[in-house]
Amino acid sequence: MTRSIVSLSFGLVMLALPAQTHAVPPADTIYHGGPILTMHDEAMRAEAVAVADSRIIAVGTLEEVTAYQGDTTQIFDLQGQTLLPGFVDSHGHVVFGGIQALSANLLPPPDGPGKDIASLMQILREWHAANADTAEAVNLILGFGYDQAQLAELRHPTREELDAVSTEMPVLIIHQSGHFGVANSLLLAAIGYDADTPDPAGGIIRRQPDGMPNGVLEETAFFNALGTALAGIDASGMQAIIQAGAGLWASYGYTTGQEGRTDPNTVAGLQAAGKNGLLPIDVAVYPDVLIDREFIAANQSDTYQNRVRVAGAKLTIDGSPQGFTALRDRPYYDPVGDYEQGWAGYAAASRADVFDAVSWAYENDLQIITHANGEGASDMLIAALQTAESTHGGGDRRPVLIHGQFLREDQIDHYQDLGTVLSLFPMHTFYWGDWHRDHTVGPVNAENISPTGWVRQRGMMFGTHHDAPVALPNSMRVLDATVTRRTRSGDILGPTHRVDVITALKAMTIWPAYQHFEEHEKGSIAAGKRADFVVLSADPTAVDPESLDSLRVLVTIKDNEIVYDARNPNAIAGFVSDFPAGANLAPGHCFLHMADRLGLRRESAFAAGYRAVR
Repeated sequence: MTRSIVSLSFGLVMLALPAQTHAVPPADTIYHGGPILTMHDEAMRAEAVAVADSRIIAVGTLEEVTAYQGDTTQIFDLQGQTLLPGFVDSHGHVVFGGIQALSANLLPPPDGPGKDIASLMQILREWHAANADTAEAVNLILGFGYDQAQLAELRHPTREELDAVSTEMPVLIIHQSGHFGVANSLLLAAIGYDADTPDPAGGIIRRQPDGMPNGVLEETAFFNALGTALAGIDASGMQAIIQAGAGLWASYGYTTGQEGRTDPNTVAGLQAAGKNGLLPIDVAVYPDVLIDREFIAANQSDTYQNRVRVAGAKLTIDGSPQGFTALRDRPYYDPVGDYEQGWAGYAAASRADVFDAVSWAYENDLQIITHANGEGASDMLIAALQTAESTHGGGDRRPVLIHGQFLREDQIDHYQDLGTVLSLFPMHTFYWGDWHRDHTVGPVNAENISPTGWVRQRGMMFGTHHDAPVALPNSMRVLDATVTRRTRSGDILGPTHRVDVITALKAMTIWPAYQHFEEHEKGSIAAGKRADFVVLSADPTAVDPESLDSLRVLVTIKDNEIVYDARNPNAIAGFVSDFPAGANLAPGHCFLHMADRLGLRRESAFAAGYRAVR
């Protein structure tokens, strides 16, 4: 359940002015009192916005917009803060993000304490001690976000190290990329991985000298293990995970999220969450095209039902660039680990599967979004798109390239010719820019990861994403990285690919709305569009670009109702939806309620909830 704009006011007062006489219905709400960025070049700034029935009815000067004031119109005083369109998620994983919010936080600084293997093991022990009931209920100790590139040892943990956490309960830790994991001996046995188990297609079971798994699982080998590990979570637990994920997105200003790779069962969970009023934002869903095409074709829709819609299909061609599993067209520069000479990564899907999936999507006029990180993966995708277009003809299908970390300029030309929308990942410049420079592609090619400059030279739009839970869905970190391209060490990686703040904001609003075929409904502040807004602590065009990551999301507004309010403890999006009217909705109570639903120990639920909305 959402709270009305009256009960969750943010500087909300009634204007003591007489109502104007006009032919149009009066506004429900008028927003003014601070900068308003519309994302329209012809009128980028406005003084006020009027909304009625969850739709924008007027944008312009304060004098123009107050003509829509009526006796019941509420005034949202921005008090100097900045109003923008609600952010549209170009690529992320809302459900997986909920799992991140409720598991042990293994992220490296600045997002977590996971700086070395000893600290990871201590975090897991502390999480287990605080969540013993939960761990027992689902038979799993779960941690998320370790990154071997940021660990002091520059390697993945092993099953023996996880055995030191527990030999009585399965233990799984998930890499920050979401493409690797490490399992303890008990979980490996439960999965059925041993010395005789062949590597699954599109994945690798890393091994000890005797052939036994060492615990580290890549790509499909990891995804298989993840399904086994999470089998103990029931429908109620899944609803709480979805609720936590959607609330996390709302806390960073996203009014439209994405579940960028899923299956029919998870879609059913999202639909149930929507029906139960647990989703504060819209979620566009892309089931895996290699799992159940009939389901995708039968359920794809252009409209949201209870804030959920199956928007198309997802295809994954390769893996993680920082983990050396992305498929390149040349060897990696200096990979860290036991790699053969000339290692260039590998495909997670066969060429035949890629061509068949893209052809099927074109034949059925469905949007297909494709994870392709390396140049070799893009070569495969481009060839498949060209073949599908030649076979099935042109049309406005808007295929999407997801990530495209390593691209050649000729590939961008091909994508432009094919009408492909590029959803790029410049946040990588902060998190892994130094690693790319030193190990994955080298100092020359690292300058061109996420090449937004090449894209803009061609007049192409693009989306920027966080790929949460690969990183937190931190919109201001996305904005900062797109503008500055500054790495963890302070280096600027590819200064020619830096863009101005307005361009970076378009890549978070109107351009990903276009990507989702929703540009007529979302992504800018214009009459007729949905009243989806975000309020920031300052005008991002008026601050030092080096301080963009310090801006804060203060309020998130979906369909003219506040779903997150950083200044109001009674407005924690996604955690309060089924509280009775008048209940105590302080943050602690919200998280305790979430704990009761998940079976979490309450002290750990508070910590998890705090991470989710901080």
